[in-house]
Amino acid sequence: MDFAAIAARLGVPVEDVERVHRLAGDGPSAPLPARADAPAILDRLAVPPDDAAEIMAGWPDAGSPLWTPELRWLLDRSTALVRADLGGHGWLSPGPALPRDRGPAWRHLYGYTYLALVDVVRGYHRDHGIADAVSWATLADLGRNLAVDRRMRGEGWPVMQSWLTLHVRGGLYELGRLQHHRGDGAIGLHIPDSGPLTPEAVAASLDEARKFFPRHFPDERYTAFACGSWLLDPQLREYLPESSNIVRFQRRFELEPYEEPEGLDADVEVLRFVFRTLTTPLDRLPRRTALQRAVVDHLTAGRHWQWRQGRFPL
Repeated sequence: MDFAAIAARLGVPVEDVERVHRLAGDGPSAPLPARADAPAILDRLAVPPDDAAEIMAGWPDAGSPLWTPELRWLLDRSTALVRADLGGHGWLSPGPALPRDRGPAWRHLYGYTYLALVDVVRGYHRDHGIADAVSWATLADLGRNLAVDRRMRGEGWPVMQSWLTLHVRGGLYELGRLQHHRGDGAIGLHIPDSGPLTPEAVAASLDEARKFFPRHFPDERYTAFACGSWLLDPQLREYLPESSNIVRFQRRFELEPYEEPEGLDADVEVLRFVFRTLTTPLDRLPRRTALQRAVVDHLTAGRHWQWRQGRFPL
């Protein structure tokens, strides 16, 4: 197999193609759902209409001129790569970032990988006694992330394509307000953009997780909840009242000593989450909420946000 030729046609580094081949090995891929069933599945996954229309328009039918041999190879092998780590909970890229302006097949290739694995991970869920309602609530994060990427004009997806492999491997579960990430001794908490972070909603989600993991993963031992996020940055308390939901969320955690995270810029993550843009000048960003004003004022003053790690006992 000529990996250099595949890489050249895909417009990606050859080492990225070699990585996909190495991690996928000869493992099985998974078929996409039937085209006729796809609209209902996309609806259950909360995929917005514009994205659903693009996904259907780019569907990899046999003989479709949109799908070159190298794209079909990447779809097959990226699906096999993710499937090979079914049950895993580490960060996993399904493949190289593609030039997504070349059409729907390129733009949504890893969305098709996700769709191909929906039945696979639902089988994994059933094997662990996990209710269908939890499965679909968890997997519907696809639609949320596609909506964010569309709002960000493509700036969101390179991170999201790796993030979403957690869902289709059974590594993460949405239980009420929070997403809960299986780990080594601690349940990782993630905060989706899905409404107010009220203490009541947080407490209910934590209580659900305390029952969920012993019931469905009895061989795994967890002693704490953990979180890594700019939301834990104590500098936020300079701007937000003690009664704010963010400050009350922070109070749950004992912070670890600060270390500069490798490969992660907290300022970028704050802008990504709060404003869903990475390119708008600071003086043109909205200032409607206390959090928006805090972010802009902090960065305008030449200061930087921190990505902080914290935990509290289960």
